[in-house]
Amino acid sequence: MPDGAEALTVRTVGSLGEVEAAAWDRCAGGANPFVGHAFLNLLEETDCVGAKSGWLPQHVLLEDASGRLLGAAPAYLKSHSYGEYVFDHGWADAYERAGGRYYPKLQVSVPFTPVPGPRLLVPPGPDQKRHRLALLSGLVEVARALEASSVHVTFADPDEAAVMEGAGLLMRHGCQYHWFNRGYATFDDFLAALASRKRKQIKKERAQVAASGIEVRPVHGGEMKPREWDAFFKFYVDTYDRKWGYPYLTRDFFGRLGRELGDAVVMMLATKNGATVAGALNLCGADAIFGRNWGAAGDFPCLHFEACYYQAIDYAIAHKLARVEAGTQGPHKVQRGYEPVRTYSGHWIGDPRLKSAIAQFLDRERRAIAHEIAAMAEHTPFRSAEDKSD
Repeated sequence: MPDGAEALTVRTVGSLGEVEAAAWDRCAGGANPFVGHAFLNLLEETDCVGAKSGWLPQHVLLEDASGRLLGAAPAYLKSHSYGEYVFDHGWADAYERAGGRYYPKLQVSVPFTPVPGPRLLVPPGPDQKRHRLALLSGLVEVARALEASSVHVTFADPDEAAVMEGAGLLMRHGCQYHWFNRGYATFDDFLAALASRKRKQIKKERAQVAASGIEVRPVHGGEMKPREWDAFFKFYVDTYDRKWGYPYLTRDFFGRLGRELGDAVVMMLATKNGATVAGALNLCGADAIFGRNWGAAGDFPCLHFEACYYQAIDYAIAHKLARVEAGTQGPHKVQRGYEPVRTYSGHWIGDPRLKSAIAQFLDRERRAIAHEIAAMAEHTPFRSAEDKSD
C-alpha cells in the first residue's frame, strides 16, 4: 500500500439487512434502482434469493479502518448458471467434462435482471478507481476462501469494464437494444424522425391494439391494487412455464415492490372490459425507464409491442427521461426505434487452463458482437439526411 494511503479491509455479509441502507445507497448512487438497498434487500426478504434458489448472498464490503463503508458489490455464491442472462453453461460443461469443478462460482450482479449498471459500487471521487480495484481484489480473495472457481461481474457499466480489463479480467461483450430520447416533445415527434414505412407500421400496430378494445395505461406501484398484482403474477408464472424457465420472483415480492418503491415502479397495465389482460413491469431510474417483466392472459396481436415498447417510449418522453432499456434479446426492436448497445461483463477464472480456453472463445465472440452491432446499426428506421421521399 502506498505511503499515506488509508487502510482498507474487505469482508462479506450474508444479508443486505446487515448493511445500513443509507451507507449502501451512498455507494450505489441513485441513478439505477436495481442496485439500491431497497430492491436488493427486497429480493432477500421475499425469498427470491437464498440457499433454496441457488443464489446465496455473499455481499462484499470495502471499509476503512473506522468501519466506514467505502464500496460494495452485490455478490452471490451460486451452484448453477440460471437467472443471469450472460450464459456460461458451456464453460461449466467443458470444465467439468475435463475433470474440473465449476460450481460454486461468485456472481456479482442483480439477480434475474439483465439491466446494465454499476456493480463495483463506489462513490465518485479521486479514490474511485483505487477503491474499485480494491473491491476486485477482495472479490478474488472471497472466491478463493469459498473455493469458488471464478468471479463473474455481469452487466457492468463501461467505466467499470475499463477498470476490470486493466486489472486483467477476461472481458465479455453482449448486445442489447435501447431507445434514446433526442429531445422529443411527443410520440408523434419521435414518429416524424422515422422513415415513412416504419412510421406507418408503428401507427398501424398501435391502432390495432386500440381497435381491439384494449386500453393500456401506466400505473405506478403505489396505485396498483392487489387483484392487479394477482393477475400480473399469474401472467409472470405462465410466461416462465411456457419458456421452460423458473419463476424466481414471488407474489410477495411484487406486492411489496409496488408499496415500497412507489413511483419508481411503472406498470403498463392492459385492460379490456374492466379485466386485466396483460402487463409490462418497468422500474424508473434518474434518467431511464427499465423494462423488466411481461405477461398476458392470451395472444393479443401487437399488444406486446404496445405495452413493452411504445408505452415505455411515451412515458420516457412525458417524463423527460433520456432512454428506455427494454431488456435482453430483440433485433425486432430495431424497427421500432431501439438501437444496438454494447454490454460488458468481466470474468476472473481461477484455473489458468480454463482461463486460456475462455480467453480464446471471448476473443472470437467479441468480434462477432462487434459485427452484430455494426450490422444492426445500419438498419435503424430513422430517416437519413438524404431521404427526400417523406
